[in-house]
Amino acid sequence: MTEFSGLGLIEPLLRAVAEEGYQTATPIQAGAIPVLLEGRDVLGLAQTGTGKTAAFTLPILQRLFQNKKRVQAKAPRTLILTPTRELALQIGESFRTYGRHLPIRRTVIHGGVGQSPQVAALARGTDVLVATPGRLLDLMAQKQCVLDQVEIFVLDEADRMLDMGFIRDVRKVVAVLPKQRQTLLFSATMPEAVVELAHSILTDAERIEVAPQSTTVERIAQRVLFVDRADKRRLLADLLQEGAMERTIVFARTKHGADRIADHLKKAGVPADAIHGDKSQSARVRALESFRSGDLKALVATDIAARGIDIDGITHVINFDLPNEPESYVHRIGRTARAGTDGSAVSFCDAEEVAYLKAIEKTIRQPVPADHDHPYHASVVAAIHASSAKPPKPAPKQPRPGRGQPQQQAGGNKPQGQKPQAPKAQGAKPPAPQGARVAGATGDQPLKAKVSANQQNRHNRRPAPHGSQPGGNKRSAA
Repeated sequence: MTEFSGLGLIEPLLRAVAEEGYQTATPIQAGAIPVLLEGRDVLGLAQTGTGKTAAFTLPILQRLFQNKKRVQAKAPRTLILTPTRELALQIGESFRTYGRHLPIRRTVIHGGVGQSPQVAALARGTDVLVATPGRLLDLMAQKQCVLDQVEIFVLDEADRMLDMGFIRDVRKVVAVLPKQRQTLLFSATMPEAVVELAHSILTDAERIEVAPQSTTVERIAQRVLFVDRADKRRLLADLLQEGAMERTIVFARTKHGADRIADHLKKAGVPADAIHGDKSQSARVRALESFRSGDLKALVATDIAARGIDIDGITHVINFDLPNEPESYVHRIGRTARAGTDGSAVSFCDAEEVAYLKAIEKTIRQPVPADHDHPYHASVVAAIHASSAKPPKPAPKQPRPGRGQPQQQAGGNKPQGQKPQAPKAQGAKPPAPQGARVAGATGDQPLKAKVSANQQNRHNRRPAPHGSQPGGNKRSAA
């Protein structure tokens, strides 16, 4: 256990930390703060909820205060690049909290709101600029912000930055930064793309890793519920109507899906709202505040929007859709069990998601306990997961033909309505009987093999409505 007083921080910072009720530093703080105070580059790897924001906020404030310079208009001394508006606001609040006893100016810029107040703040001069990539590049193009005076550059949530497609924007920003600078890169996970980015922007960096990559927090109780896709929303509503789930984040794969889930929960009497990139900034802030105050029992979010959510007291995380990237699972469930509390993570798994579940279990190096004791249990899906055979991959969606383009038949590449060509010569092979060819099959594969492939992919089909098949998984009587 390391006390903040032993990390070399100045008195105004120690006073601010004490006023927040903190005395002992977390492992990432104890490892990063002394190194950053020396001016070294740092590659920090830590799970969410470990205090990494304070790990770079405190030493940056101290270095700016000790190396006093007059702030120039439009030219920040420190740039912190972060993927989402919510995370940008959270980091800005951290600088306000810990820098309350220091004359350090801070500015937060992000999209979704008017730029005039942000332009005015930059014109007055700022020591610390917290920005999202899109708005920063817009203001740079308008010559409202220049980066030639940046002394410290922080790339936060680097893995999510790459997932969101910001890699080109990040490289554009890095290209105009001064060569002589201190660079910090923080990430919850370390995929190969982040490794390459780190090598390109860090110099003789100290790597600080406080937990093995992609391990899950021990205090989180995990379980998976096998369920047909058609039953997922009813199962979710039933779970949320239980008293144990007081404050829950529900993860959906798409923005449209998040909206549909939130609407279903409202109709079922569960106070809920959705948060994603298509929502206006005011709507996102309103939903977060309602969730934080307890007016909402469930917040339905996409991965991108949830990255900046830092709310205490989240009791449960529900993966309505399993992520196709195992590392995202680790980050999702890390929204609960924060600040020393316990938490629970529940995942729904349908037939098309078994492969995702197996990848997650391989990444976290442990099986996720299965809960079969619920009225929507899908024994067929559970059997697929229990099988040692490789689960079927989700079938790719076929794009809709554009206007004027012919429709494609399910089993071939001929335009709809076109008659099959007759054999060109006597003795030519007759057309294959209906059902012999499988969609997507190529070459002269034996008929038996193609039929076998068709049977193997039978689990990829959308399940029938609940209870429509004899012997299916029917909900037990209440």
